[in-house]
Amino acid sequence: MLYLSENLKKYRIKKNLTQEEVAEYLGITPQSVSKWERGECYPDITFLPALANIFETSVDLLIGMDVIRAEETRYNIHKTAAAFQRKGDYDSAEKVYRDALLIYPNKPGMILGLAGVLALKGKSEEAAELTERGLHLSVNEKQKATMRAALCFLYLKCGKKEKAAALASSLPHTRESREVIKPLIDGGLTLEDADENIKNIILGDGKEIW
Repeated sequence: MLYLSENLKKYRIKKNLTQEEVAEYLGITPQSVSKWERGECYPDITFLPALANIFETSVDLLIGMDVIRAEETRYNIHKTAAAFQRKGDYDSAEKVYRDALLIYPNKPGMILGLAGVLALKGKSEEAAELTERGLHLSVNEKQKATMRAALCFLYLKCGKKEKAAALASSLPHTRESREVIKPLIDGGLTLEDADENIKNIILGDGKEIW
């Protein structure tokens, strides 16, 4: 019932109902409805069909199953793509993400997922462009830290050393840090070295960032 509280309020307002009116329909106190909407407690499961009827929706939508299923779908997309990447099958991983972006064109995780695959395939220009776009949309700090670190080396591969150095200087004190990456950028790397760093950052220790 992760989304029930916010959905109760959303659907009530959508129907132009007060908490008092909902309570009257159910034969309970307005305070109970208020507590449900604040997430302090949940309605008895027997109230769910009546609530769905009042709001002219379904029990599934009321408890947020649409959102839950969408999140599970996106998780499985990342899981499938990651499995292909760890096998070195970057073509299949790229197809997974390109197909997913037809459904989720503005999801930063999908954009950065594809950027990561393209970086591993050596498609640096497109990978850098997608990373810039995805970083602008993302609110996942771990995701952003990892992709900023990879972007330093992508800039380097694209011949943008000054941009790479500037970004490396702005990195935080983490695993993908300026103390690690800035000296590499300043010291000069071969394209092969840059590729190896991109691979290590994106594939990392096997933990998902998407």
